[in-house]
Order: sequence, then structure tokens, then C-alpha cells
Amino acid sequence: MTALRFFLVAALLLAAPSYAQKFEPHVGQAGKDVIWVPTPDEVVDRMLTMAQLGANDIHFDLGAGDGKIAIAAAKRGANATGIEYSPDMAKYANERAQAAGVAGVGPGKAMIRQADIFVTDFSKATVITLYLLPTLNMKLRPQLLSMKPGTRVVSHSFTMEDWEADEISTLDGRRAYFWVVPAQVGGSWNLDAGGQKAELVIEQTFQKITGGVNFSKAVQGGLREARLRGADIAFAYIDASGLRREFTGKVDGKRMEGSWRDAKGQDGRWSAVKK
Repeated sequence: MTALRFFLVAALLLAAPSYAQKFEPHVGQAGKDVIWVPTPDEVVDRMLTMAQLGANDIHFDLGAGDGKIAIAAAKRGANATGIEYSPDMAKYANERAQAAGVAGVGPGKAMIRQADIFVTDFSKATVITLYLLPTLNMKLRPQLLSMKPGTRVVSHSFTMEDWEADEISTLDGRRAYFWVVPAQVGGSWNLDAGGQKAELVIEQTFQKITGGVNFSKAVQGGLREARLRGADIAFAYIDASGLRREFTGKVDGKRMEGSWRDAKGQDGRWSAVKK
């Protein structure tokens, strides 16, 4: 080969584009805390249905993998964000979102962020989905419980231990668990119900509540049919005169209020302030 031909061939080789091998995820590949196993499409659909996810929701998928759940959420109109630790996987997931026509930020869009779920702020979410190991669910649990009451959380396969699910769905042997983040109502409250004042005492274990009413030092009654779902609270009691009173209302931090009615058909407004 002449010197001229050698330099021409070398120049062509140098000018030729260099193609890196395209990243393709595989089931079982190692991640930061888990291996990657995709959630089946029918389970994704059921998870988002359990959350009643819609166009007004801000959705975060923790441990987004290939972006499947965030993309499905965007197709339902949600503002979807996936959090994925692996840069390669996050890039791949965004490419899938682009191919699905939902890439971007805002309602009906999905963006996968390369980040660590344990240092990411997802406090504005109205719906959280995850498919993580039980130890990771428990590590996240305090943060989830501190979110705005009414936030919906759905986990594929794994529980939150003694925080019992509000619903469990089963699809071909696979389970999905659903929770509504409860308001924090445990403690003593000064209750005013149409001029009848009392001390309302609530004992709380996650979304389950019990308690009683102190009408005076001598007269105490128990709560009946006490229920808490997100920020919605309901309970009943037999008052000091023997009348049954039923209460429904909303919790807003250290205050709650709503309406009551009694067995005689009388009704009115009530409020309570935490001591």
C-alpha cells in the first residue's frame, strides 16, 4: 500500500462515526438496591386503577426502571415523574417516553429523572407507585406517612408491614397493595358541637382510630364507628343526655371541623382544636 493510500484509508476510518452499543436492560440486572424486574402490564393497569389516577394527579414512580408505570400514568393524563438511579436506565426510559409520545413535563407527560429515591423530594405527589423490596418500603414509610393526608400509595408485591393496606388486589397470583396516607389525629382535642363542649380523645394506629369523649370528670363515653380516610374523619357517640350524635368532617393540621346530627333530627356544625 502506498503512503498516499494508507493516509486516505486512515483518514476515512477516523472520519467514520463511532457507534456505541445501544443499552438494552435485561431482567435481573443489578441496580443500586434491587435487581430490575419489570411490572407486568396488567398489574400496572390495576395499580393505577386502584389509585384512581387521573388528569389532576401528580404521580411519582419510585424506582422507575424502564419507565413503564410513569408512561402509563401519563397516558391517563397525569403529570408523571419516574425516579431511577441508573443513568443508562433513566436515559432508556426517557427514550421510551419519547417513542410513546408522552415525553416532557406537565399533565399527560412523563419524565424520568436520574436520582436517588431516598434524597429526592416527592412531597407534592398525589399518587406514589413503587415496586421495591420490603426493607426499602419500610425505609420510605416514614416519609410516605408524612405526606399530605389523602395521598395514594400503591406497591407491587410488597407490604408496609404493620401499616395495613386499605385494599389488596390479586392478578394471576401477583398482589398490589393500596394505602391512603392518613391525617395525624391522635391525642386530645377540645370539641365544640353546637354549644356542647367536651374533650375528644383519639388513639391512632395509622388509619385506624378509637377513643372516647369526656363530658366531665365524672362522665366519659366511647367513640363508635370511628373512621379515618386521608383527611376525612367520622365518628359517633352517645352524649351525656343519652342522645346519639354522628359526626363527619375534615382534618386540617391541628384543627378539624364538619357537621353533626343527632337521633332527634337536629343538626349543626362542629369544630375541634388539638390541645
